Amino acid sequence: MELLKTLPNDAVRQIMWKYSERFDIQMLVQNTRNVARGPVARLVANGGRSSHEWTKEKDELLKMFDEAGITVAALDPENGGFIEGPKNLAFALMAAELAWVDGGAATCSLATNLGFAPIHEKGTPEQATHYQKQLVPSAEKGTRRAAFVLTEPLPFVGVDTGVLAGRIRIAEWNEGEEPILEVDKRGRFITNMAFATIVTAAVQSDDSRIKGSCMVILEKDDEGLFDNGAPCKKLVHQLSSTRDPNFKLRVPASRIIGGYTIQEIDGQKTIVPNFDHGNIIESVFKRTRVTVGVMTPVKLLSAVEPIIRYQRTRFRGGDAAEGTVRYDLGLQSKEDALHRLADVWAMGEAGMSLAMAAAKAYDDFDPTEKEKIAIFKEKGIGGGRAELKALRPYIKRAEEVLRLDSEQRKQALDNEPLTRYVLQEAYANVLCPACKLMCGIQTNAMREAVALMGGYGLTEDCPGFLFYKWTDAQLESTYEGPECVQRRHLSLTMSNKAFLIQMPHWIKALEDMTDGGIGAKLAAYAFKLWLFTMNAISDKRDKDNKPLYTGTRHGVTFTMTDILTWALGAGCFVRDVATLRREAPNNPELANEGLQGLLDFYTDLTAVASTRAIGEVSRLCAEILYGYALDSQTMADFAQLRTEAESAMSGARFVKERVAESLSKVMIPEALDYPM
Repeated sequence: MELLKTLPNDAVRQIMWKYSERFDIQMLVQNTRNVARGPVARLVANGGRSSHEWTKEKDELLKMFDEAGITVAALDPENGGFIEGPKNLAFALMAAELAWVDGGAATCSLATNLGFAPIHEKGTPEQATHYQKQLVPSAEKGTRRAAFVLTEPLPFVGVDTGVLAGRIRIAEWNEGEEPILEVDKRGRFITNMAFATIVTAAVQSDDSRIKGSCMVILEKDDEGLFDNGAPCKKLVHQLSSTRDPNFKLRVPASRIIGGYTIQEIDGQKTIVPNFDHGNIIESVFKRTRVTVGVMTPVKLLSAVEPIIRYQRTRFRGGDAAEGTVRYDLGLQSKEDALHRLADVWAMGEAGMSLAMAAAKAYDDFDPTEKEKIAIFKEKGIGGGRAELKALRPYIKRAEEVLRLDSEQRKQALDNEPLTRYVLQEAYANVLCPACKLMCGIQTNAMREAVALMGGYGLTEDCPGFLFYKWTDAQLESTYEGPECVQRRHLSLTMSNKAFLIQMPHWIKALEDMTDGGIGAKLAAYAFKLWLFTMNAISDKRDKDNKPLYTGTRHGVTFTMTDILTWALGAGCFVRDVATLRREAPNNPELANEGLQGLLDFYTDLTAVASTRAIGEVSRLCAEILYGYALDSQTMADFAQLRTEAESAMSGARFVKERVAESLSKVMIPEALDYPM
């Protein structure tokens, strides 16, 4: 087999991450990269991360984001944006380009999008149009920037998004006039607060005339106190502004996101928000978590070139004579250095493939969701249980559709939006928490990347800023909910029948992938082991007659989420490489003498990722099934399946040695494309 000649270029990524036909997104990626590897990299190299204060130099980045089109990427074209349709993939790629250099810069650039997201997802048409136009950069009125104010001060900070200390009450309600609300909200760890002029805040009713919770829009010019707050003394993400703001403002009731109705409750007129705060943040987080899920694995990919450079030049300038193996390869003359780097690269690819699959899933799902909303509105079906009941028959129909051949299946799904809805929602709602959960796994791999740089990895001038990236990753694992939140979310969505019925089709697609090599076989077995274990425990009880798979039994449910996450990472990576093998020969940038080496290398790299995944999956499934001492027949069946799965690793170490050989010979540029 041929070896990899050069590191993958944009054409490779565009094919694997499904944007080779999107010129608008390609331009956004290029513009964002110019900012990341230019001004952002120079700011980091010049010590910009040494202070938690929002400095003049950091503030200059905001202008760069404006000029690059990053600021308006969330807006619709008719309101100042330039990307048609859903923008989840665009956000993910934008975050990836910035996090390739610095995670804080990525967070800073995307925080306004997060602040606007509640309005975009659940706001009234009037709110959405008005605030999109407000957020367009303007030399005349200045650039307005948004912040998302959910997290409460201690003791609630980061504990439970259902706990709200922020309060809303009616200040004035004159007959025939719109009610005036008083909003009292303190925030903790709020991004963008050094410069935000618009915030979307989660609050709880403190007035019998307002029902429940809601989110409300606050502006700098509103009557009352808009205190941006003191800076948080962060150890990481110093290129984003994080403060503890304080608000006590009077605003019209029209600022309630999504609007409201006035109902007679217990003999008095009551404001009833159309959406409570939980409904809004669920809609927001299930998309924006994907963006954060990109930021950690891309760090691993960004580490590959600096590590190769360091390893090869480790002994130059010492006693190594030019032309010797010690001089030419340095540490790469040793197998350990190459094998560990192969693991880092494979882990990064698997994480990125999973996150990009999630982003693409939401781009596909968004128009379907709008169709569903329109259909239910026409039928007079409200939310909650009524909606779940109305969708139940379509899960059964989805099972029937999945049994059709590919052409008939496509036709059916094109013509049946509600059948398509239940499948797409179930798929996206699993991928989202899974890609975010994988950030913790990626963080551990980032520590390995730093270690591969030796003592250099722990210095400020480490090429690629690897130490900063490792420390930043610790925070990214907690953004929009730490691992326990993602595991809880995933434990609910992965048990959805609409998701489970899709799993056998994924397995078959992987098994039928004749050119997928060991990676495809192992990924199929990873899903088989998970599905077997899920089926085995779903109706089992322990010696005390308590069910094994239940919401409070985290030792089972959370472990099952970890197993699925490992399988999903490997499976998504294998599918991306299959797309590359299929489409690369028709791409003029790739159809050259190095193409076969590229395809062989990536196929081999899927084997590295899948071998690691099957090891984790097999071990964790065994811990559950043996650990809870299930019946002998179940254990015999599992033992046979586990033996088959682990036997499928046959030859995987030879494949890893081929990957290692490529890493020792691949050409890299003379210098990094951004400063140290």
